[in-house]
Amino acid sequence: MTMQTRPTSRRSAFLATTALLMATALPAFAQDEITLDDSLSDMETYVTEDGEVIMLDAITVQAASDELKQSLGTSVITADDLESRPVTNDVSEAVRRMPGVNLTGASATGQRGNQRQIDIRGMGPENTLILVDGKPVLSRNSVKMGRGGERDTRGDSNWVPAEMVERIEVIRGPAAARYGSGAAGGVVNIITKVPEEETFTFSLFYEQPESDLEGANGRTNFLWAKPLGDNLSFRLIGNYNKSDGDDPSLNASSVEEGDTILAGNEGVVNKDVSTLLRWDVDDFNRIDFELGYSRQSNIYAGDTQLGSTDELTEGLADEGAETNIMQRTTAAITHTGDYAFGELTSYLQYEHSDNNRLSEGASGGGEGRINSTEDWTTTLLDNVTAKSELDIDGSFMGHETVWTLGGEVRYERMNNTDLITSRGDIDFDYGDTSASAADRDPISSQTIIGLYGEANILYGDATTITPAFRVDYADTFGMNVSGGLNASVDVSPSWKIKTGYAAAFKAPNLYQLNPNYIYTTRGNGCPYPYNGDGPCYVLGNEDLDPETSLNFELGTAYDGPNGLSGTLTYFHNDYRDKIQSGTEQLAYITVGADQYRVYQWVNIPEAEVSGLEGNINYIVSSSVSFNANFTYMITSKNKQTGDPLSLVPEYTINASVNWDVNDKLTLIPSVVHYGEIDAASTNAATGYAYDDTDSRDPYTLVNFGGTYDVNEDFAVNFGVKNVFDTSVLRSGDGANTFNEPGRSYYVGLTKTF
Repeated sequence: MTMQTRPTSRRSAFLATTALLMATALPAFAQDEITLDDSLSDMETYVTEDGEVIMLDAITVQAASDELKQSLGTSVITADDLESRPVTNDVSEAVRRMPGVNLTGASATGQRGNQRQIDIRGMGPENTLILVDGKPVLSRNSVKMGRGGERDTRGDSNWVPAEMVERIEVIRGPAAARYGSGAAGGVVNIITKVPEEETFTFSLFYEQPESDLEGANGRTNFLWAKPLGDNLSFRLIGNYNKSDGDDPSLNASSVEEGDTILAGNEGVVNKDVSTLLRWDVDDFNRIDFELGYSRQSNIYAGDTQLGSTDELTEGLADEGAETNIMQRTTAAITHTGDYAFGELTSYLQYEHSDNNRLSEGASGGGEGRINSTEDWTTTLLDNVTAKSELDIDGSFMGHETVWTLGGEVRYERMNNTDLITSRGDIDFDYGDTSASAADRDPISSQTIIGLYGEANILYGDATTITPAFRVDYADTFGMNVSGGLNASVDVSPSWKIKTGYAAAFKAPNLYQLNPNYIYTTRGNGCPYPYNGDGPCYVLGNEDLDPETSLNFELGTAYDGPNGLSGTLTYFHNDYRDKIQSGTEQLAYITVGADQYRVYQWVNIPEAEVSGLEGNINYIVSSSVSFNANFTYMITSKNKQTGDPLSLVPEYTINASVNWDVNDKLTLIPSVVHYGEIDAASTNAATGYAYDDTDSRDPYTLVNFGGTYDVNEDFAVNFGVKNVFDTSVLRSGDGANTFNEPGRSYYVGLTKTF
């Protein structure tokens, strides 16, 4: 994917209209017949009969993907942005600063509270699709899903070090629906650097918290690019990153004496290497070959799913032990073609995830708590994705149009021998679940085939309409039809109105679909009204429908000649068929001396999300600029319970000033304010009301950073995060389930040779 417009040689011009405008505006040429010089490849260049050359303004019709990326629900984070405001570890920290974006857990329960991921427009991390160079990243799907929808995962936004990122495209709402399963909230496309000339860049970054209870952060990485001939080039990236875990006593002051002290942020160690070989076959075709390997491991800080700890987990936390390891291997081949009739992009990617974890309890009060220092469980996930997309110049009812046709295949295969049953000693027979624990198939898979089409139609010179249609077929849930309509109108040179409506979907994951994947509880986790009256089983369900969302947005954009620009957008998502653990008993069977209540994953009828987001930019002077954005959540609720879908603030405000002190030094003060965060009042997995649903009070974080360019090849960045050391600790009550780090100091160096 690219943010560039089409090459000049392929731009479409409305000759008659432009010639008429030129005749009106330039009387000197009014009597000259204008003809196209066929010897010129530039379609915007024309000559009169007397040989005088003139340039006519062309009206460019872009591909639908490029048009949608310019919609109001789109933000772009550049390499300069990441350099001037560097992230501690994960680029999600930068994405979080965009309108409509927050970091949350996978549900509103607050379990695994510090394992926060990118959440767009309150739809939850599971509805945010992460891409690297346009290709899906799906490793987090190998992490088991709890009954409340939680996963003990850092997400998939930390496979590329920040220094290696060219830009990040954040696409929200209807514009994201074209990307298929998992994009109902939005898409984050992380695009890596591919230098065209020989270069070697080396970077260092270190961040030291002021509190000795919080973990320090450091990373080092390099990028080496080199031409290997006239049509071959090579890129190699290497990275090592270590974030220490917080001290187990960090949150002690936030709880009453005798209560459980919940863990702070766990540490993480990243080791990444990737290589790319680019072959420019000719002027029209390019082929990229890519290989990558990453290893992410944790530094345990004591977290458990339900907050309960014991001597074993406390000992592991004191040691800062490595308790989970995620290894990701990728291989991809990409073809890009630029032809007279259009542009073609195709890729084939293989992604293998190896998820190793110390064994955890899977039932009752011990669910999600490490119960061994020697027994490891392994889940293997293989994803094969193939996609091809063609943009063709054409017309529709006499209007200039770019047609887009595409196809996508996504195959997922999981082997989770250690997780298909939480109690392997019990033989259990219900529906499609095998009677013998030893005979349950550890393999589950899903294949989704999607075909889609779009048209970017230009009406006159001010209106663009983009209809889209998509159909997907899966060997699990069958067929799903989606699509949408986006429109943009230039009301004046400064004002634009845009609107969009689209249907999006998310396929059930392999844990939810697998009837051999079983959760059990001895009683306390049984749904209402059987709390304490167990055991209860929750089974996978092969008959689940995909989650769907009907997304609408309406907004306006202003870009004036006075240095002021801004946008304001209203969005509304009707979220249907959300998948959660069922609370209606399906069966009551006897296993040995026990009688079990049986439940399954189910689709719930409806949920709703709506809100406002906007931004404003003002160029104060040639050296000072101001930027601010906001998000206001009007509604976020499960219509069955009335509870929010995820723990997002009622409103968020980000603001920063960029001051170029001179041609070397830039200073950037910034502030972010988070409004109140409401917690769920009901446990969606059991139907029971929580005893304590405290909200998190509003809080404000102030940061100060800067960059200094020693010369064109050597840059230094520096700063202070959370300048006033605002203390936001995790207590486990209601929405108070995550930490915001205190004051810290950082410095980074980048040298290009």
